[in-house]
Amino acid sequence: VRNPLRIFLCHAKEDAEAARRLRDRLSSDGFNPWLDEMDILPGQEWDLEIQKAIRTSDAVLICLSQRAVRKVGYVQSEIRYALDLATHQPEGAIFTIPVRLEECEIPDRLKKYQWVNLFEVQGYDSLAKALVTKTLP
Repeated sequence: VRNPLRIFLCHAKEDAEAARRLRDRLSSDGFNPWLDEMDILPGQEWDLEIQKAIRTSDAVLICLSQRAVRKVGYVQSEIRYALDLATHQPEGAIFTIPVRLEECEIPDRLKKYQWVNLFEVQGYDSLAKALVTKTLP
């Protein structure tokens, strides 16, 4: 029996509501999503917990919006850390998935990865297909 795929949800604070909805849907579909506000316990060092969660994840979803793309702050550090870990993945492995929550520019450093438009009708289905593909032997 395979463990549920561990998925880190990287998002800007301003997109927390959209990240919560995505987390709930992934969870109801049998995945194991990790979201900071729900998975960091009071008293834990959030920076250490976020790095550990990214490091132990099977996939990282980078939630993008107009706000997230332009924001200066911790979300940029999370993206950088996830991309550093992606370089250790086998060639062709699905690990980093840019997820557009709305029409927005894709940052240059993420353009080499095929993104998914969550705001389109088939967006979530495409994302789920990529995640299921990742779990296949």
